[in-house]
Amino acid sequence: MRSLLFMLAALAVIASGYWAYHENYATQAELDRVDDLRREIGDARERLAILNAEWAYLNRPDRLKDLADLNFDKLGLLPLRPDQFGRIDQVAYPQPETQIDISEPIDIISTGASE
Repeated sequence: MRSLLFMLAALAVIASGYWAYHENYATQAELDRVDDLRREIGDARERLAILNAEWAYLNRPDRLKDLADLNFDKLGLLPLRPDQFGRIDQVAYPQPETQIDISEPIDIISTGASE
């Protein structure tokens, strides 16, 4: 009986050692994956910063004014005037085509599709 307990204890130690070994390598693999993802995120942020800088460079007001002046005839652009702006109450909003009568309560009845 004693040898059986020693054998079971030895098997339990071997099994827990194998489990710990396996978990250690799985953890190391996941940590490597996290490092790769962090590196990719850093690269993406760097590309985004470059794109934002290029966007800001291309949208400089003096550059856009020069482009507008250069293409004035092709685009038919006109300078903005104060009389071109209106008030919010001058905006014509579309009216709904059907009016819903909410004075009476509405009964909702199952159509029987789930029966």
